[in-house]
Amino acid sequence: MGWIITLAVLVVFLLIVVIANIKIVPQSKAYVMERLGAYQGTWQTGLHVKIPFIERVSKIVSLKEKVADFPPQPVITMDNVTMQIDTVVFYQITDPKLYTYGVENPVAAIENLTATTLRNIIGEMDFDTTLTSRDIINAKIRGILDEATDPWGIKVNRVELKNIFPPKEIQDAMEKQMKAERERREAILRAEGEKASQILVAEGKKESQILAAEGEKQAAILKAEAVREAKIHEAEGEAQAIIEVQRAKAEGIRLLNEAAPTKEVLTIKSLESFAAAADGKATKIIIPSELQGLASLATSAAELFKDDKK
Repeated sequence: MGWIITLAVLVVFLLIVVIANIKIVPQSKAYVMERLGAYQGTWQTGLHVKIPFIERVSKIVSLKEKVADFPPQPVITMDNVTMQIDTVVFYQITDPKLYTYGVENPVAAIENLTATTLRNIIGEMDFDTTLTSRDIINAKIRGILDEATDPWGIKVNRVELKNIFPPKEIQDAMEKQMKAERERREAILRAEGEKASQILVAEGKKESQILAAEGEKQAAILKAEAVREAKIHEAEGEAQAIIEVQRAKAEGIRLLNEAAPTKEVLTIKSLESFAAAADGKATKIIIPSELQGLASLATSAAELFKDDKK
């Protein structure tokens, strides 16, 4: 009975040992393995089993990109201006073995290397150039750090100058200069705004005058058009009246021709026409000789008619 219990305990112990030595490496991780104190290999993502009591996980390395924010470092420019600059380094582990065995404290090594490189670069620039050449400084530091950290299994992806702190007196002078610049720009913008407003007012007046002139012009054109149309209609009416009168005269002549009037009738019509022409308005009328004879004849006839009545 005792040996059964011992066997059960042994089996349970073996199961615990086997389970404890089954390792699952997650994504973006790497396990640096040692066997009897020596580097054995690097486990990547997946299921792995290590030999109990012989192999061990020396270091678990994250393969994600990391950010190291270093505190401000004192640097001196070429024109002897002391300032404080803090940097941010973005790096990634590319070789877990070199990262584990290459340097004792990789982050501290990167910080010291960054400070040294920054001092060397800034020492070759004056103060004004330092303030306006961040991209150049970033690129130089990144190139130097990437080359220096390659034996440590680290790749430096990007370096940024986070802040530049000049001396207090220079900072005060810069703030005054910036304030003056802001006031100058504000004055310029205000003047441009007033100018634009005046231009808009002038443009509005000009547009109003143009519209008024266009309105008057249009009204004059419409008035002239109306007068012209009235005259045209009046002339057309007069022409139509003349046409109707002439048409009536022609119709009268046609009717007279159809009636075949005698000479005496025509003579009487001529007398009526002269009477209508005189109408008390003419002071002198010249009567043709034929009509004068006819008038004498008419007078004689009238006298004879009177004698017969007596």
